[in-house]
This record gives sequence, structure tokens and C-alpha cells, in this order.
Amino acid sequence: MLQLLLWAFYFLSLYAFIPALISRVFGFRVFKKGRVASEIALTFDDGPDPEYTPQLLDLLARYKAKATFFVVGSHAEKHPELLRRMHDEGHIIGIHNYVHKTNWFMRPKTVRNQIARTSDVIREATGIRSVYYRPPWGIINIFDFTNRNKMQLILWSALFGDWNVKLGAEQLKQKMMKKLGPGEVLLLHDCGRTPGADPTAPANMLIALEAYMEEATKRGYRFVGIAEMIKLSEKTSKRSVWKKTIVGAWLLYEQLFHLVFRLKHVGEDNHCFHYRIIKYNGDPIKLADDGYLNKGDKVVELHFDNKMLSTIAATSSSPLATGIRMLREVEQALPVLASELANDPEAAGARSLYGVTMIHRGADRLGFQVVPMPDGLFARTTRIYLRILTRVLTNKQRNSRGKARRDTINPHMLFMPIERLMMYSVNAPAAIDVKPHQEVAAAKSSPSIDEASDLESNPSVI
Repeated sequence: MLQLLLWAFYFLSLYAFIPALISRVFGFRVFKKGRVASEIALTFDDGPDPEYTPQLLDLLARYKAKATFFVVGSHAEKHPELLRRMHDEGHIIGIHNYVHKTNWFMRPKTVRNQIARTSDVIREATGIRSVYYRPPWGIINIFDFTNRNKMQLILWSALFGDWNVKLGAEQLKQKMMKKLGPGEVLLLHDCGRTPGADPTAPANMLIALEAYMEEATKRGYRFVGIAEMIKLSEKTSKRSVWKKTIVGAWLLYEQLFHLVFRLKHVGEDNHCFHYRIIKYNGDPIKLADDGYLNKGDKVVELHFDNKMLSTIAATSSSPLATGIRMLREVEQALPVLASELANDPEAAGARSLYGVTMIHRGADRLGFQVVPMPDGLFARTTRIYLRILTRVLTNKQRNSRGKARRDTINPHMLFMPIERLMMYSVNAPAAIDVKPHQEVAAAKSSPSIDEASDLESNPSVI
């Protein structure tokens, strides 16, 4: 019996206790606090709640604050309208399991199912899959670490026991004021319908939070979503003077290119894509809708925003990490692109999206067709250019695996029939399985693959 208990202790230590300890104490493979100058991240667990979440969203709107909501899937499923409002108002939606159960007492497969089911609920309501995960009570098992390439684990730097109604609004406010500082990731609750919580406790949280936000605003702090907090906190490698000069000239060239060729941007802020309508000038391509794209057909030529690319690359640890982060931007931009093209008279009759990318693995997960570029002058010069660009922009991996990845990076053409793109519309059923952990970048394109006109194109493709 004693031996059995010892084995049980060893198993639980390896499976749960040790992973939880090193993640909480050392921040191993989790994000728990930012390294910023004037930003604070508000995060809310257990919702949405039909009574308190709308009040919270109203409060955030008054202070022009962005927050992150880690929703319980079973709650979110009942209130998709609240998920849509969170998304529409610029907040981030994360996953907090489908039911509020600890990962310590669930098998890895069960945890994966909990995450996947909640992800489906979020996708159905907003058109976007979440890439952020906070396990209930922050309890992590060893297999949660293996999902890190698929989901970013988020813990917190401060929690206050706001689920206990006896704490009271005034005492809660005093506790929160002690954590008024840059980089804090505050854990609060907009729902009291989970085990151990009081149903009316969020009322106190709202009172205390308003006082906290008022004081923080007076001191010049800004409330941001967890994505921006991570982005600002990531270690930025210092670029040499010549690299800064090259990047600056490259960005200036892009502005001139956009002006000369009249590119349109997608979305109002933080543009991911730019596009223009052109005639396809390459070899015939069989599209996924069983039709063909022929020379002279109208296409939507995509360009990934170089300024965003430069920022992502400078704060990523490797070309692979750059590709993963670019994919997340692309996933969020495709529904917006679909809506804008539907309302753009110039795009009427366009057969397909078209672009050229150097990081193409996994692009099919987004609905793109990946086609090797025909060998020729443009393909060869583009390949050389992109290798140089990768060295300038990214933090290179020094191991053999990183070198192998860089050696296999070659430009490919991407195509997506317009009908398939429209499936990304937030008003249409989600029909494409998007997996943000795959290695893929946005379609950053050139006008055509015709050798006679290629050199007139923008070579900044990625």
C-alpha cells in the first residue's frame, strides 16, 4: 500500500505539482507579466455572464480600454452575442476550458477536447479561433507545456480574491491599488457562477475596477489586450546601423510603391494586408473550385504590410516564430478582407486572391493553394532577395535545424478562389479549419510572374 502511495505521489508530482510550481514561480513557458513602460493588461475569467459582462464592457468602453476575456465554453455557448460584442469592441477572447475543471484531474485528451470545444464556440460566434489559453485556477499539467506551439499559456501577475463577495468593494480596491504599475497582468472575474465563487461578487469587482481605472488613467497608464502586452514585452534584438538603414529604406520604398500603384489597405488600424486589382499574367492555374485561372483574368493581388512584418520579425526569436505570428495576423485579417472585397466595386468579377510568399508551409490550412514558382529570372532574383531580407529582419537560429529551415525557404505562389475567401466572412458559417500554430506567413505578393513585367513589380514579397 505504501509503495502504491509513493508511486501515486511521484506521478502527481511529475504530472501536475512540479509543472505548476515552475510555471508559477519561474514563468516557464507561460506569460505572466509584461516588460513595458506604461501598459496594464486586464484579464477576466469565467464569463461571459449575462448580467455583469455587459456592464463590464460598458465600463471598458468609457475608458477606451482593451481587455482579455478567458471564457468558459459552456457559458460562452449560451451567450454568443456577448462574444461578438467583445470581438467587435476590440477585446481578445481566450480559452478557459469548456467547463471549469482543473487540468490536474483530467487526461491530456480530455483537456485537448475542452480546449477544442471552447475554441469552436469562439470561432462560431466571432469567425476567429483563439490562440490564448488560461487553465482554470492556473493549474498546469506537464502536457499543457506540449501545447505551447498551438496555444500561448497566460497566467497573471496579480489576483485579489474578487470571487469572494465578503471581500467587499473597498477592500478589493485597496488591494488592486497596490498593483497599479506597468506590466501588471490583473486577474479578475466577470462571472460568479463557478465552484467556490459568489454569484454577486462581480458587482464589487466592477466598483473597485472603475476606481482603479480612473486612477491609472490619471497616472498615464494604458489598458491593452494580452496580445499587445506580449508584443511590447518581447525582447527586441538591437539592429546595427546598417540594418536600420536597410529597413528604413525598405519601408520608404514600400510607401512609394503603394502610392504609385494605388494599393488599398485592409481594415482601419494595424493593417495586415494591402491589395490591388490586376490582371493575372502567368500560366493557367487549376483552382480549388474546379475552374481555371487564365492569363488576363482579374485577380486580387495581396501584399503583407512591411511595417507590421518588420515589427514582428524584430521581436521574434526565429524565422519560424515570425511565420507563426504572421499567420495569426493573417487569420484575423482574412474575414475583414472578405467583407471589404464584397463592398469594393472594382473587385467585382475577380477570380482569385494571388500572392507570393517565402514561408508557405501550412498555407493550405487557411484555404490557400500553394504552387511552386516557375523557374526563371524573377524566381531566382526573388529567392536571393528573400534570403537577404530574412537575415536582415529576423533573429537567426544558430543550430542546424534553423539552418535547414532557412535553406528550404523558397518563394511560392498562393491562390484562393474568391468564393472560398467569402467563407471567412464573419457573417458566414465557419467552413475552413484554421490552425494558427502551423508555420505559414501572409501572402506578400508581386504583380505577376511574367518575365517581361516582373522587374516592374514590388520585390518585397514574404
